[in-house]
Amino acid sequence: MLTLEKARIVMDDFRLSADLSVPKGARVAVLGPSGAGKSTLLSAIAGFVPLSSGRVLWDGAEMPTMPSNRPISMVFQDNNLFPHMTAFENVALGLRANLRLSGAERDRVTGALARVGLDGLSDRKPAQLSGGQIARIALARVLLRDRPLLLLDEPFGALGPALKGEMLALLGELVTETHATLLMVTHAPEDARVIADQVVLVADGVAQPPVPTGEIFDNPPDALRDYLGK
Repeated sequence: MLTLEKARIVMDDFRLSADLSVPKGARVAVLGPSGAGKSTLLSAIAGFVPLSSGRVLWDGAEMPTMPSNRPISMVFQDNNLFPHMTAFENVALGLRANLRLSGAERDRVTGALARVGLDGLSDRKPAQLSGGQIARIALARVLLRDRPLLLLDEPFGALGPALKGEMLALLGELVTETHATLLMVTHAPEDARVIADQVVLVADGVAQPPVPTGEIFDNPPDALRDYLGK
């Protein structure tokens, strides 16, 4: 279980507090108005933004200080790809930062690329790939890292509706296969309905505890109603 225990983030005039838990295996959409702190919340869980007070725990144990030691894979809006590296190399970073792979590890990278539909494209660099293919590279790397907690910060925001639908379906399959706990920031309520069984609403300086997706949309609180324009 992921727990934010009386967590508080203070940066200049920005304030965000969170006191919540997310069960293992849950799929959680993080919704709220722009500037409310959705991305900051994920970055704090990942260890990139320090807490001013409180704790982040996984399975009852406090998370390590170093982000690299946390049981987390995170995909940012730009998909974390290096433009000078090939698709194979970008995915292989999920195994070894120095890219010195054994034969078995190279097979794992090739298999991950094939799993996300990029078989035969391993030698291409990001500039030679479409937006959807770039997103697939990021998911292939996540698949290889095999961490129990997956954080995504609007990874499909630049994609058109049909392609975004494909990527959400693929993400759902990968989460099911890896049994990962998913938190995904999105500005699109329809994405939450597709991928998430729970929603964390971030508004007015607070990240609220997760609520079942159907329940929060059927009876939206005022902050969500304002965000949705209802």
